[in-house]
Amino acid sequence: MKVTFWGVRGSIATGGSAFAGFGGNTTCLEVEHGPDRIIVDAGTGIRALGVKLVSEHASLPIPPMRPLEASLLFTHLHWDHVQGFPFFAPAFRPETELRLYGPVDEDGVSLEDVLLRQMQTPTFPVPLKAMAATMSFHSLNSGREFSVGSIDVTVRSLNHPQGCLGFRFEAGGRSLCFATDTEHREDGSIDDALLDLGRNVDLLIHDAQYTDDEYSRRVGWGHSSYAGAARIAKGCGARSLVLFHHDPAHDDAFLQRMENDARGLFPWCLAAREGLSVEV
Repeated sequence: MKVTFWGVRGSIATGGSAFAGFGGNTTCLEVEHGPDRIIVDAGTGIRALGVKLVSEHASLPIPPMRPLEASLLFTHLHWDHVQGFPFFAPAFRPETELRLYGPVDEDGVSLEDVLLRQMQTPTFPVPLKAMAATMSFHSLNSGREFSVGSIDVTVRSLNHPQGCLGFRFEAGGRSLCFATDTEHREDGSIDDALLDLGRNVDLLIHDAQYTDDEYSRRVGWGHSSYAGAARIAKGCGARSLVLFHHDPAHDDAFLQRMENDARGLFPWCLAAREGLSVEV
């Protein structure tokens, strides 16, 4: 498997030269195994991914041209994980077939509801129905297990206000766990759902938005510290760790220090960078 980071920030996108090294777009990942592709979340990073997918598809032999197919999995419905979807170029093309998987929140609001609402007046001029792609919507809940082509997916609920789903991907004898927007336990223990997702995983991508000092002032906000992420990687028996969901206030110099400090706690560790691809 290969995972590529198209958006690595949390909360809100940020920009400027001081943030260019790690990147300023919000959450979006691409997981590939052979011809199979899963996109995780549609933060602002999905815009650049969409441009790449359209370019790749245009280079295919004509005729015949196979559909541009993609499966999108959404961890939850907070804005930094859906706000890029209106700018996802493949969704405006009739040759595109999208399968969208997401949770239903405690009030019964679905992924489709959220995407419809954010693309209507007064917040957006182009409605969801203007997208020419064929779209199918599927509900996700904790405990579900399914496959996207050759990639097996396990879904578990994480500790986050209004909920969040974590994913374990397995293909070709390798494993990847994506656990963003989750808050570690203060006693240092690992909840069973996260342990299940991350057990002996080849790569753990984990929320690490804060330092321990920052976390002490933001308990209950639904995010973890880099030290907590390192502790969980050890507890799960993960072979490697990527720190994720960077705070918009943390510039390149700050994140480099966090990465260096985290390596002292868990040696095979790095902070996610926009455009980085990792073979799992």
